[in-house]
Amino acid sequence: MKATMMKTNTMKPKALLLAATVVVFSAGSILAVAAEYSMEPQQQQSAMNMFGGAIYTGEPALAVTAALVKAGGGADNFSFANALVAMLGEETVNAEVAKLTKQYGEDEVNTFLSGMDMVIEFSLERASEAGISMPEPADLMGVELAKALVKAGTAPDGTFWSGYLFDKAVSNKLHNQVMADIHAKASYEEDKVTHKILNQAMYDIAQALEMKNVKLADLH
Repeated sequence: MKATMMKTNTMKPKALLLAATVVVFSAGSILAVAAEYSMEPQQQQSAMNMFGGAIYTGEPALAVTAALVKAGGGADNFSFANALVAMLGEETVNAEVAKLTKQYGEDEVNTFLSGMDMVIEFSLERASEAGISMPEPADLMGVELAKALVKAGTAPDGTFWSGYLFDKAVSNKLHNQVMADIHAKASYEEDKVTHKILNQAMYDIAQALEMKNVKLADLH
């Protein structure tokens, strides 16, 4: 957001806060000082991710991201489908995949699963390019990891949004870079399908885990 200089003393300048950001990664620890301009309430409401939902500009939860990567087989062999099984069990995952297939069709569900694999692949690549080393995974496994992901993707209004989760996972900046990577390798539509079905899947998971206050996103 660009600050606008006032040319008259008859108008009060809007409050504008600029904080410098320095992110230091060392010995597996993370020191982050948030950096952003303060925005008027109307501007905050209008700041949205490409496929809907509020943006998150705070410190990413890298330890939770690392736990998800571990659950899916590690950085070199990640599978989102395997991560789901590790979190929820094969029977529950098979039932959810069957439900999503009936709702969206097999092609879109396959696009969603491969899209999530690309999200992790490109996220790790972009993080590495930015000099960000993943910390040790958070001590989260199984259902507790699934609950942590639902909470991470739940925006302040109580709605789960894929974009909000991805912002939390690696930062809003890297999330946008990853989307551009997916559009180049696959397509905008495949990225949209991935966001859309993840909204529905994580909402379904939230309900199954008795997280009844989580709302379903408009894009689903």
